[in-house]
Amino acid sequence: MKKRIHIFGASGSGTTTIAQQACSKLGYRHFDSDNYFWLQTAEPFTEERPGDQSLSMMEADLSSCGQWILSGSLTGWGDSIIPHFDLVVFVYVPQEIRISRLENRELERYGSNVLPGGSRYESCREFIEWAAAYDSGTRNGRSLLKHEAWLAELNCPTIRITNLDLAESVEGVITAILA
Repeated sequence: MKKRIHIFGASGSGTTTIAQQACSKLGYRHFDSDNYFWLQTAEPFTEERPGDQSLSMMEADLSSCGQWILSGSLTGWGDSIIPHFDLVVFVYVPQEIRISRLENRELERYGSNVLPGGSRYESCREFIEWAAAYDSGTRNGRSLLKHEAWLAELNCPTIRITNLDLAESVEGVITAILA
């Protein structure tokens, strides 16, 4: 049984939801990289936490328990965490599905503020455009190419999931953890 798992993928691929549900079924603790990477601000996900602070906070939390799942991308800033992993799960979702999920999530989070004329319309559109560039790698930040390269460098067991059905994805992760 694997005890320290990292689940990552593009924004909107379902890494957090898969991690939360797997943790609930297994009794593991869930941690999300966004809680370390981003400062808590009035407008969320706009101000990065200093890298050394992010890593020290994450290290402290991960070392505080024996069984955990860390969701979210660490590519480019969290490589010092890699030796902790017993299993890494890469979650892929086709672009059109991811973008639809993200647009729905933004609407659920911020309501009419993400609609034309709303206070978050421009930032929401910028975020969606950034997320849409994941497969092509034409924007800074996460990309399929960067994630594939990062995955290829890992020395721990890895699996890939195409998250088209949440229940199947969660069961796939749980099966890999218990193997």
